[in-house]
Amino acid sequence: MALACYKQKRITSATAMVFMKDSRRAAELGQDAGIDLGLHLNLDQPFTGQVETGLLQEYHDRIIRFLTSTKYSSCLYNPALRQEFRYVYQAQVDEFMRLYGRRPSHIDGHHHTHICTNMLLDRIIPAKERVRRTFSFGPGEKNLLNRLYRYLVDLSLAHRYKLTDFFFSLPQSLQENRIARVWELSKIANVELMTHPVNPKEYAYLMSDAYGSALSELETGNYASL
Repeated sequence: MALACYKQKRITSATAMVFMKDSRRAAELGQDAGIDLGLHLNLDQPFTGQVETGLLQEYHDRIIRFLTSTKYSSCLYNPALRQEFRYVYQAQVDEFMRLYGRRPSHIDGHHHTHICTNMLLDRIIPAKERVRRTFSFGPGEKNLLNRLYRYLVDLSLAHRYKLTDFFFSLPQSLQENRIARVWELSKIANVELMTHPVNPKEYAYLMSDAYGSALSELETGNYASL
C-alpha cells in the first residue's frame, strides 16, 4: 500500500523496521522503488526476524519490559538501561545500513519511543540527524501538562536535531476535522502528516481527488531534503 501511494506521488517518505520477519523483503522493495526511507526504531515490540546475537535480544527484551511496564514509562529515566538503549539503537542503525546500503534519512520510533527520556537525556541519536518531533496540538486540544511536556521534548529535540515545524496524524486530523488547518499550515511551514496506508480508510483518502487536489497546491518534500 505504501509503495502504491509513493508511486502515485501521494506520500514522499516512509520508515522501515529491522530484525522483523518481513524486513528483508521490505528492503528489496524499498531499494527498487527509490523511496526516501528512515529507520522506524523499535524499542517496545519483540523482534520477529533473525537476530544475530543473544546480547541484542537480551538488551532489547530488557528495554521492552521497562517501556511497557506502565503507561508513563517512556517519560521516566532508567539509569540501569543506559548501555542497553545505546546498544540496541546502534544495532538497528547498523542493520538498516546493511539491508539498504545507506543511512536512514531520518529516525522515528514505534509508538514514538525514539523520544523516550532515556533516548533524549543520553543523547543516543547523533546530533544533526533528522528526527520526528512530538504530535502538534493547539490550545484546548490537550491539557496544559500534556502540552508543556510536548513543548519541552520538542525544545530539546530542536536544540540538537533537524525537525519539521509541525507533525500531525492523518486519521486524527480527519476524525477531528482538523485537516483544513493542516493544509493551511503546510503553505507556510514544514509539516509532516503521518499515515498508515495499510488502513483502508486512510488509503482511500490518500488516493482520493480531494487529497490530490490539496497536494497540488503545496510544495512537497521528504526528510532527506529537510
